[in-house]
Amino acid sequence: MSIVIDYKLTNINEVLHNWVTRQVTQEAVNWLNETREQINSGANTRVFFSAFSKVPRYTGKHPLNLTSLDLNNASVICSGFSPNHWSVDQAARTLLVLTLAQANLENYLYPLEQVFTAADVGELVALYQALPLLPEPEKLQKRAAEGIRSNMTAVFNAVALRNPYPAKYFDNLAWNQMVLKALFVGSPLHLIQSLDVRANYELARMLIDYAHERQSANRSVSAEIWPLVEKFIDLENLRN
Repeated sequence: MSIVIDYKLTNINEVLHNWVTRQVTQEAVNWLNETREQINSGANTRVFFSAFSKVPRYTGKHPLNLTSLDLNNASVICSGFSPNHWSVDQAARTLLVLTLAQANLENYLYPLEQVFTAADVGELVALYQALPLLPEPEKLQKRAAEGIRSNMTAVFNAVALRNPYPAKYFDNLAWNQMVLKALFVGSPLHLIQSLDVRANYELARMLIDYAHERQSANRSVSAEIWPLVEKFIDLENLRN
């Protein structure tokens, strides 16, 4: 593991550990610390799998109450990271994944994929929200695309909304499909990070077609699409 990656993982781990441990019982803190020590010591991956599923039993699922300083620290350790909508169990699960990664960077992607495959909806949300924090995130593009294709809106939103990963790692094809799907499932476009920065001609064309289809069916069109179209096409001509 490179010194840079190890340093970054250590910082993220410390921040998440601080957030979680100050909001859970001492029993939960002890369990979390002991589990992380086992993972760090090279315990069988079954220890990680079991602990990942048990997290809410110890931490509960209440909101992760973060201060403005916490959120500033979040943006420092990862640009665009703003976990003010996370729950404490999601943060604890992310901490376990990061511990696994730091313990064995070369091989952590295999057990991580196994967790994704077997996860329930709540676990998937935690995993997809954590994508931008994981080491070598560029290797997780296919996994992120799976989340975008999910028919579970909560899972889709975990990737698409308030998450810096898509803007950094999706190509235009995946990005455009994500934005269009957000419209179809009723997810607010303004929660997609860097939406204006990633606007492109092909997306504008797709949004025009979408608007025409909605108008032909006498259905409303979200006003959120127009700023993405105006950059490329004369909006007045489109509306007439």
